[in-house]
Amino acid sequence: MKAAHAIDPITLEVIQSALSSIADELALVIMRAAYSNIVRDSMDYSTAVCDHEGRTVAQGLTTPVHLGSFPDAMRHLADQYAGQIVPGDIFIFNDPYGAGGMHLPDFYVIKPVFADGELAGYVATLAHQCDIGGIAPGGMAVFAKEIYQEGLRIPILKLFEAGKPNNAIFRLIEKNTRLPKFVMGDVRAQIAACNNGEKALLGLIGRYGLADYRRYTEELHNYAERLIRAEIAALPDGSYHFEDYLDGLGENPERIKFHAALTIAGDTVHIDWTGTSAQVAAAINGPMPTTNAMCYLAVRCALGAAIPNCEGYMRAIKVTAPLGSIVNPREPAACGARGIICFRMFDTLLGAFAQILPGRIPAANEGGSSAPHIAGRHNNKPFIVSGGLMGCWGGSAQRDGQEGISNPGANLGNTPIEMLEARHPVEITHYAFVENSGGPGRHRGGAALSRGYRLLADEAVLIMRSDRRAVPPYGLDGGLPGTPSWNIINPGPSQRILPACPMEGVAMKKGDVFVHIQAGAGGFGDPAERNPEAVYSDVLNGLITASYAADVYGVIVASDGIDHAATANRRSSLAAAETKSSYLRHFLASSGLN
Repeated sequence: MKAAHAIDPITLEVIQSALSSIADELALVIMRAAYSNIVRDSMDYSTAVCDHEGRTVAQGLTTPVHLGSFPDAMRHLADQYAGQIVPGDIFIFNDPYGAGGMHLPDFYVIKPVFADGELAGYVATLAHQCDIGGIAPGGMAVFAKEIYQEGLRIPILKLFEAGKPNNAIFRLIEKNTRLPKFVMGDVRAQIAACNNGEKALLGLIGRYGLADYRRYTEELHNYAERLIRAEIAALPDGSYHFEDYLDGLGENPERIKFHAALTIAGDTVHIDWTGTSAQVAAAINGPMPTTNAMCYLAVRCALGAAIPNCEGYMRAIKVTAPLGSIVNPREPAACGARGIICFRMFDTLLGAFAQILPGRIPAANEGGSSAPHIAGRHNNKPFIVSGGLMGCWGGSAQRDGQEGISNPGANLGNTPIEMLEARHPVEITHYAFVENSGGPGRHRGGAALSRGYRLLADEAVLIMRSDRRAVPPYGLDGGLPGTPSWNIINPGPSQRILPACPMEGVAMKKGDVFVHIQAGAGGFGDPAERNPEAVYSDVLNGLITASYAADVYGVIVASDGIDHAATANRRSSLAAAETKSSYLRHFLASSGLN
């Protein structure tokens, strides 16, 4: 006979799936109701369901860097409002210092859910607002020196109290953005999602009863913990170190170091960022919720096991970072453009895991989504062209890197050309993969993505955040690094090359063209071992030229296919050093940058 309170595994699975569906439903409501392209089209938002203690029990299929931050945010909310939460409350906040926020554009909107007169859980949303004031449109000014320059800073407040809206907060937000229609529309989309999620969660709780619901969500945490501990225990004990770098800031950049020490001890993993560079007087510092999120993501990606997306798995992961470092800055460090270090933390951690799981970890991807913002006024109305550019993945032991896909740390989408041109005074001059890009390897890195914007308004300012020019994406197992990124105003004989991260807004006038070329991803394995048929396929698909195939891979392409005899001769004489020098020369020539 079963014990009265035994956990039924089928019921556990049903409840886990139902919670995941609620989290995804939250995400769908936001996508359908949002106003801005950065939320609706790029999908820069996230959703979660939490238990009565504020612990995450389910996550929507949205942005990983957001999802790992919910635990920090919920702990702040629960601590600050203990005993003061009532039915009908909805909270809003974004502050990185004292509220668990990551940067000011990310607004948390969270609703407590009550059942049988008790706090039963929370439905939680986070969305990147297209503008929250500050010294630069879009809230992503790399050149901000402190958070006070970055826009509206919101502590944990009740946007609704016992079901009654706090209109003062709505008015305050509306007056502190250049695009009130879009920001207020996106906030109301988050509210709608929370209200919809509350109904779904109450339906689930009503089916099983509050007491059993709590027992099963507690078991979800324990189950996730058991699964991840078993995965970690299968890894060899030891401490593994890896370093990677950001290019730096402005016209004379100094490299910014990320050092991760990854220690496996039994069934736990400790990630320590000691040795990482100090915080900087720019907006690329990442508060601790960001660092936690990227560590959780890297561990989950490296292990690759099917583990419930609830907070229990985090018990096996310890994260430490020196206060005052770029990954744990002191207040009031600016952090609006902190996304760039998210991707570098992820690359650094996977580099460490590659020492433990060499056949499972791919080479470095493009280094993260690039974030151009072109803003001004047109027909006496403000506009902000935003939405990140997603790129490509590194090659792996199994396959070539993918192109035109979001970085694993972002899970976002590229805004369609039609949406940009319909809403903003810009013309997209081109949107394509870059020929001869990506790192050579047995499995090559994904090709770089390029997009050009021609300004149709009289004037505008360009705010840019990018990386991976001086320090390209690394290759693994003999694969070569990826190709560098570039920012170009008016390509051609009189073109202007911008820094990876300009430390000022760049003035544009009508007719100016801005082109961004993302980095190509790193290669995996010796390029001399690449299957000639795969090289030929890349030539046919326009990803590489025939001369690149010959110079880099030693594959000779004739009018009717591969010349196998000439290929054998060429490969026998092709030196690794020649391959390394040739691939970058071809990339620069294809990009018009030589």
